[in-house]
Amino acid sequence: MAKLSLPLLIFSLICVSALVVPALARRSPHQAYIEVSCHATRYPALCIQCLSGYANGSIESPQQLAQAALAVSLYKARYTRAYMAKVARDLRLMKARDYQPIQDCVDQIDNGIDQLTQSIQELRRLGQETVGDDFYWHISNVESWVSAAQTDAMTCLDEFPEGRMGKTKAVLKGKVLNVAMTTSNALALFHRFAAKYGARTATKP
Repeated sequence: MAKLSLPLLIFSLICVSALVVPALARRSPHQAYIEVSCHATRYPALCIQCLSGYANGSIESPQQLAQAALAVSLYKARYTRAYMAKVARDLRLMKARDYQPIQDCVDQIDNGIDQLTQSIQELRRLGQETVGDDFYWHISNVESWVSAAQTDAMTCLDEFPEGRMGKTKAVLKGKVLNVAMTTSNALALFHRFAAKYGARTATKP
């Protein structure tokens, strides 16, 4: 079973908005693989932006790509939770009325972090020996947890109504939306892995 090394997980930290995708003429085979795979997601540009740092050869299979995407989503969720928790603490000290909605949002993102963590651990358990009902049980677990994490992020977004909002709320909404989008992409790449891996194991005697 392919596993992501610690450096590979840490590399998720470089997924920032300033990252520039290499020109097509300079694409490596790994970069091309990532770009083609990302076109199966709902937000392909964001997917490529976040995963292009792995184009040095670390990603060689759908499973590794799904693990990398989940690691990116987990990092985004952790960063967003820390930022929102600080804002919530400040609002509580000021006895601001916006405190409770923001704190509720922190709780939602916190739940999502737990679910993404479980998903990564479960995906690592999927080895070549995993076939039949056992395979589909692991797949179902990951799918349920990642879907729940995405729902948590979307529920958090409901705390930010449409229309004018202050700068702080706008920043918070942007960060939460980024978590929702990267989680959506991770789920799509996981489905891509599950479909290919499931078809391969189904043909084994």
